[in-house]
Amino acid sequence: MNKNFIFTVLCVLSSCLWNISAESTHYSKTSAPDKVILHAWSWSFNTIAENMKKIADSGYDFVQTSPAQTCYVGENGGLALYSTPNDSVKGKWYYYYQPTDWKVGNYLLGNRDDFKSMCDSAYKYNVKVIVDVLPNHTAVNHNAVLPGLDNAVGGHENLFHANGFKPITKWNDRMECTTGEMGGLPDVNTENPDFQYYYMQYVNDLINLGARGFRYDTAKHIGLPSDPLDPKAKVNNFWLVATGREAAKGLSMLMPDSIYIYGEVLQDKNVKETEYAEYIGQTASHFGHKLREALEKQSVDVQTLNDWSHPVDPTKLVTWVESHDTYCNAHESAGLTDQQIRMGWIILAARKDGTPLFYSRPAGSTRENYWGNNLVGPRGNDEFFHPEVVAVNDFRHLMAGQPEKIHTTPDGSVIEIERGNKGVALVNISDGKKKIEMTTSLPDGDYIDRVSNQVFKVKNGKIKGNLSPLTSYLLY
Repeated sequence: MNKNFIFTVLCVLSSCLWNISAESTHYSKTSAPDKVILHAWSWSFNTIAENMKKIADSGYDFVQTSPAQTCYVGENGGLALYSTPNDSVKGKWYYYYQPTDWKVGNYLLGNRDDFKSMCDSAYKYNVKVIVDVLPNHTAVNHNAVLPGLDNAVGGHENLFHANGFKPITKWNDRMECTTGEMGGLPDVNTENPDFQYYYMQYVNDLINLGARGFRYDTAKHIGLPSDPLDPKAKVNNFWLVATGREAAKGLSMLMPDSIYIYGEVLQDKNVKETEYAEYIGQTASHFGHKLREALEKQSVDVQTLNDWSHPVDPTKLVTWVESHDTYCNAHESAGLTDQQIRMGWIILAARKDGTPLFYSRPAGSTRENYWGNNLVGPRGNDEFFHPEVVAVNDFRHLMAGQPEKIHTTPDGSVIEIERGNKGVALVNISDGKKKIEMTTSLPDGDYIDRVSNQVFKVKNGKIKGNLSPLTSYLLY
């Protein structure tokens, strides 16, 4: 029998099986309990692959890439993270957030083969790859969209919402928010079945190459079933398709129950967090802001830490001290030192809930020079494998399933995170030395921090010891 015929039959059967799966309860995952994510921001696929063993040894369960699809080639293809007109090396990091087609590979991060090699390396070290995806919009210069994409959706005009070139002015108006132009980026008609089919081919290609998760950029700008319809749309079903609940023209997402998906749903008025939670995990943007304020003030109270500032179950939240947006756009978080960011990370990673994401700042970056070496492609700075970061990543895995309780010193400068009676994280977020005596559930005995070798004594429900400035201690 003809081998090509057999292969075609097998492919059709496989597609049918996946469609059946997508119509059952096998949907993508909205939470990743006890896991940690490294955001390898602007690292090339080859750089991520070269550092995969270090990523795994540092305790990360996921590595998140920057967008992998074909993108706008700006400033003659320069590879600077950011440049001004007077700079000799040109470029902007955000060009990979300007799609011109949905195929794997771009000039900034690497080609399809590079992506496959990276995923092969991740599999070898038991790390899962999350890809940053952005079906919401195209490049600012929408005429740069490639002919293959235009043809696939029935012509260039069918690629965009009716309101897709009308700038959003009322950010809390759901019609404008989900169908309008954001920051000059024309809004894609994500409800067009032809686009959904084309886009899901890209998603499935990424999965076939080894991706096991997706982070949806500007997710709150893609409509939910309850949102008002764009004049070009018949139904707001993108999230049903993107999470394996529905097929697009017969094509369903592969391996839905093996894929972790979360979205950038930045909090504001009239954002439907609870409805988004039916489909995807979400970013805890308000809590990140509160945590950064606490790090700046060098003080925090228990109530602030216990309140995730989000209506969704915290197991479905991705938590961070900072994101690439808070660091790069308005430099909101860039004033915090690496030490301060590290202390915030210890607080997040030591906790029971949330899925913490560690943003990798550029190599050589300082508070005076945010861009550091100013190149897309190379590895970020060494903070992602700092001994304290590695220690808390291990602590998180060891404490899986343990309840949490939080205490602070009266001045709020030292945080104690108890995980049952198995372990304690102590974090000094101040720039001064601290001598503490705090309540604890740890059994009596001497406990030695694995990084500093500092000894803490526990007796009769009290823990005593000395803490250095901006330092953490993991005791178990």
